[in-house]
Amino acid sequence: MNSFFQPFFEYANEWAPQLGEAMVNTALLSVSGFALSLVFGLLLLLAQGSNYALISKFAKLYITVVRGVPLLAVLFLIYFGLPGIGITFDAFPAAVLGLSLCFAAQVSEVLRAGLKAVPNGQREAALSVGFTPSQSFAYIVLPQVLRIVLSPMLVTFVSLLKDSSLASLITVDELVLTGRAMATEYFLPLQIYIVVGLCYFVIAWPFSLLSRRLAR
Repeated sequence: MNSFFQPFFEYANEWAPQLGEAMVNTALLSVSGFALSLVFGLLLLLAQGSNYALISKFAKLYITVVRGVPLLAVLFLIYFGLPGIGITFDAFPAAVLGLSLCFAAQVSEVLRAGLKAVPNGQREAALSVGFTPSQSFAYIVLPQVLRIVLSPMLVTFVSLLKDSSLASLITVDELVLTGRAMATEYFLPLQIYIVVGLCYFVIAWPFSLLSRRLAR
């Protein structure tokens, strides 16, 4: 048992800087991907409510298709497939784009559920007392939507954070890829991957706690 724990103390000074840098890269990848997914998700939400049937149908089809396609397939398509038609991305931007395109569908559905949770009567009541449609949305609807969707949005972010580990397969230097390189160097895969898992936990746990608190 002592031999199992000994490497944690023996190599702590060597592992900490590498894993710390990888945690920063993972956090940056996750935050960038989620921020872009919020933009794409909002566009999808607006497209679903469009008066143009073609735009509305395209948005609904996109959400249906993307939610059924593995993230890894999307990452491979962007990083390995698009160069075949002359479109090339570096690993990190490809990962950000892949994460955002996939999670935009989930974000859009969360936003749509939040909007539907606000009764139409509140919009009508606001209009009846002299609010404009934009004021009705900004002062009556939007604050309630934000309160409803904040908790599930945090859950979505945690899911994206964990799925960002797949970016290691397109050579993004995040936690899993760094852990794999360290396991090869030190021949201690069990200990190193335990530490990698703990690093993900350290990043994700505060958001999970906040999500539960907001849900209550």
